[in-house]
Formats: sequence, C-alpha cells, structure tokens
Amino acid sequence: MTPTGHGALHHVELWVPDLPRAVASFGWLLEVLGYTPFQTWDNGRSWRLGPTYLVVEQSPALTAAEHDRCRPGLNHLAFRMADTGALDALVFEAPRHGWRLLFPDRHPHAGGAHTYAAYLENSDGFEVELVAPSPTG
Repeated sequence: MTPTGHGALHHVELWVPDLPRAVASFGWLLEVLGYTPFQTWDNGRSWRLGPTYLVVEQSPALTAAEHDRCRPGLNHLAFRMADTGALDALVFEAPRHGWRLLFPDRHPHAGGAHTYAAYLENSDGFEVELVAPSPTG
C-alpha cells in the first residue's frame, strides 16, 4: 500500500431490507472481528476497523425487498480470521446471531482441501466467508 493509502478499500455499504435484523447479525459479527461501532443514523449503522468501515443501511430508495447473492452484484464479503480456533468459535456462536452455516457437509474445507474457511448466510441472504490460515499449510 502506498503511504497515502491509494487503492485501499475505504468502505462497503450494504443496503438491507430490515435494519434491526442487519444490526443484530452484522453488528455481532463485525464486533467479534474487531470492528467498533462508528456511525449511527435513522436508517443505518456502520462499524470501523482501522481506516475501513462497513455500512448497513435500510434506504428508502431500495427497489427490491430481498438480497439475492446469486444475482449480478455482491456475492459475499470475505474476512481473515486469526486462526482456526477463532473461526471455529465464531461458527459455533453464529446461529445465535442470525447466521447459518452454508455447505455444512464440506465444512471447513468447502473452498478446497487446502483452505480452512466457513461460509455463513444471514436471514436476509447476505453471505460472509471467514478464512483462517490452514493448519496443513
């Protein structure tokens, strides 16, 4: 990265159909990952980690009532995990916060034999991928 941060991701904004539901699922996840609450307004919230932040907003300009990760556009967000233990602990807690494990029959190697990852989807259809350094290299 250049000294000015040129090209680094500044923020991501997700438009959600239900703000309280998004705050419950994304807020929990982001805070476990080390993000801290950043901004609050009537239709949205954001969490920050370093110079990057993630926004969830229930915009009045929404043109659909649901997110479909299989349509053109955002498929998922991927986050690094410190290690496999942290990933496993997060996956264990995730259902209590509105997330379900995708590809449970192939977990934690749904991304391939040399990956250690979890794929979670919340009740609004947003997917996150959590990637830990593989214990097998």
